[in-house]
Formats: sequence, C-alpha cells, structure tokens
Amino acid sequence: MRMTVIGTGYLGAVHAACMADIGHEVLGVDIDGEKIRALAEGRPPFFEPGLDEVLTRATASGRLRFSTSLSEAAAFADVHFVCVGTPQQAGSDAADLRCVDAVVDGLAAHLTGAHLLVGKSTVPVGTTPRLAARLRGIVPAGCEVEVAWNPEFLREGFAVEDTLRPDRIVVGVTSPRADRVLREVYAPMLADRVPYVSTDPATAELVKVSANSFLATKISFINAMAEVCDAAGADVVTLADALGHDTRIGRRFLHAGLGFGGGCLPKDIRAFSARARELGVGEAVGFLGQVDAVNQRQRRRTVDIARDLAGGEFTGRRIAVLGATFKPNSDDIRDSPALAVAAAIHREGAEVRVHDPEGLHNARLAHPELRYENEPSGACAGADVVLHLTEWSDYRELDPVKLARVVRTPRLIDARNHLDMGLWRASGWTVRALGRPSPALLPGPARAGLALSRPSAAGRQRPPTARC
Repeated sequence: MRMTVIGTGYLGAVHAACMADIGHEVLGVDIDGEKIRALAEGRPPFFEPGLDEVLTRATASGRLRFSTSLSEAAAFADVHFVCVGTPQQAGSDAADLRCVDAVVDGLAAHLTGAHLLVGKSTVPVGTTPRLAARLRGIVPAGCEVEVAWNPEFLREGFAVEDTLRPDRIVVGVTSPRADRVLREVYAPMLADRVPYVSTDPATAELVKVSANSFLATKISFINAMAEVCDAAGADVVTLADALGHDTRIGRRFLHAGLGFGGGCLPKDIRAFSARARELGVGEAVGFLGQVDAVNQRQRRRTVDIARDLAGGEFTGRRIAVLGATFKPNSDDIRDSPALAVAAAIHREGAEVRVHDPEGLHNARLAHPELRYENEPSGACAGADVVLHLTEWSDYRELDPVKLARVVRTPRLIDARNHLDMGLWRASGWTVRALGRPSPALLPGPARAGLALSRPSAAGRQRPPTARC
C-alpha cells in the first residue's frame, strides 16, 4: 500500500520505518526540515534500539522517503497516519490538540477523491467525530474523508519490536471500508495471529488512556506499599513477589521505585481526568489524582532520604546521580524522575554530577545547571552520596569495591530496587532503597542475613518496562 505518516517524532518515525520495512510505500512528513534530512539519511534523531537498522533498510529499499510538504502527502497516498504530539496544555491538565488540528487543516486543502485519515496520537475521547466534522467543513467539494483511530502501544526502548510484533491492534472505525484498509495495512501482523480489535472510535480512543491509567495505578499502588513497608520495616520486593503469584494481579509493573515519568503516562492520566470532568464523570476517575500524587511523592521521598544520608543538608555536599532518562534504553528525559530529583538536590545547595549512557545531551539542554560526566566513575568521584535513579543494565555491572575507592563516602540510594543490595553492602556501602528494610533497623541475625544475601538469577533480571 501507499501511505503517509504525518509527524516524525518518536511515534511517527518508528511507524514510518516499520511500515516500509514490512513492504508498504511510505512518505514521512514533518515541518522540521533538519529532522527530515536526518531521517532521509538513515539517522534517527533520537535513540531507540534497532531503529537505525530498520530505517537504513527502509530508505535504501526506496520504500521510505521524507518530505515537508502536505500537498505532496495528499498526492502521494489516500491513507494518512497522524502521529503528532498531544502534550499537556500549559496551565491545564487537558491535552493540547493544536498539532492534530493543524495537520487536519493543512492536509484538507490539498485532498481530492476519497481518503482515510488514521489517528495514532493519544487523544481525548470524542476527538474522531470532532475531526470528521472539522474536515467536512473545509475539504474541497467532491472530496470524501473518513477518520479512524488506531492507538499506539509502544514502549520506549522496545518500539520497533512493539510495532512489528504488537500484542494487539485496535482500530476505531465507522465503515467496513476503513476496517478493510486497516486490515490490509497490518496484514503481516494478522497473518501472525496478532489479536485485532475492531470497534467504534470512542472505544479505540479510550483503550490507550485506559491502559496507561491502569499501568500508572499499578505502579503507584506498589509505590504506596513501599512507603508503608518503610514505616513497618517490611520488604516491598518480597511483598510484590508474593502478590505477583496471584494470577488475578500478576507481577508485571509491581516494581517499587522512583515512579513513572516520560512524555506519556503522566500527561495521559491528567488529560484523561480532565476529559472525564468535561463529560461530567470526573468522580469516576478521581482516584487518578491520588495515583499522580503518589508518583510525585516518590521523588520527594528520594530527596529526603538523600538529604538524610548526606548528614541532614546538601550544602557543601557532592551528590552523584546515575541515570538521567526517564527509563533505560532511551535518550528521552521528558518528565524524568531522575532529573527532577537531581535538580531538586541542586537547588538545595549540592554539587550534582550526573551520568547516563544515552541521555546526557538532552539532559544538558534541559538542566544546564547540573554537571555531567561521560563515565559513572567521573560522576561518583568524591561523592558523599550516590543515587541510582534510572535502571540501566550498565549500572548492574559496576564494581562496588572499585567504586568505593572513588567516592568520598560509600553511601548509596537504589531508588529503583535494581541493584544487588547484598553485594554492595558486603563491599562496605551503606545502602538505602525505597520500601526495603535497612540492616540498622533489624535484629542482629536478620541484619547479617540481609547484608550477605544475593538475589536469585530471576531477581536480577531487569523488570518489565511500562508501555508508553
């Protein structure tokens, strides 16, 4: 098929490259000429494992090219995927749909014949009929445009895999024709028996925000339990393991730590709440406000624990931060809990040195007040406290004995419950973690056992990453 992908940010670039990789002819469109040039040369403008290989294959095959022209898009194909951003409005919880509206308005003037506009951006429920009405008012006479919604379920760090081998495809359509077109788009996936859910647009729009709200709730639930565990002297990791054996609950996303961030979960649950209030059912999702509050509180708790380990104040202290991105395997620092904690500690007077395997460039642009190091040892040199804030696998490979020789004081906060606490403690480190008991608070035998314990191989695996 021929199709366009309008908006070549994270979602659009991955979708365009993968659609071309499975055999479609694709034109990627964006107003950012520099981004278009990079993509045309096979260079992703952001870090995503595997995307560079897929992009190179797709552009070399001739099935994928890029443009800044909506008129060229209208002439190239009659199926158009809208993949532009829907950020949170300034001063409001609601989603900002100006980019979506701009695409509709800009494309409509150039359309002739019959077209299908397929939204993939995360939008408030009711967006599809609103856009359909908008198009009817501005398309040229004789032009027929149908709007469908096909939400994305990508995890940053696994976006290529999630596009080529999704766990489900959801489409919201208003005609058999639109359904047939989308089945053809995703024919290779359907041949592999990927579940295909064809429904009305309102339900399709709700699927994405509902999924994100559920995941956010599960993450905040276990983080709330971590706070209870801290007060009671219990271990949240063991608690989560025990809960996870209940098939009604499951272990995925029951991983206590610093909480969620990024350009998806936080703004989506707020926009969902705002839309529910507009529909007069705000009380039905009122719990999402507490989900958001628990998530933000994890950041403040981490700062408080760090201050305590630093001796009660940050002034004159050097703090090392391992991790700047909101999650591993990405260079995305949008609403990064790690950077939020680092910036808060800096504001209280500490010298903060940050390391991240992929996110340093973006972090420097967002927080130039912090100091950045290319190696973990550089960030930790002379540190009074080391904070592990993003669960990159690189940090599990650090040698705590060697690192202890670099810091001023071997004190560690594992805010992701990702490191081998027994190994670090046995190497002379004072270790604190969210929701896990400190040896100093335990009786002698239990304290010794905890200090020398090692997690099983299963316990050392990196936890599942939230779909976003």
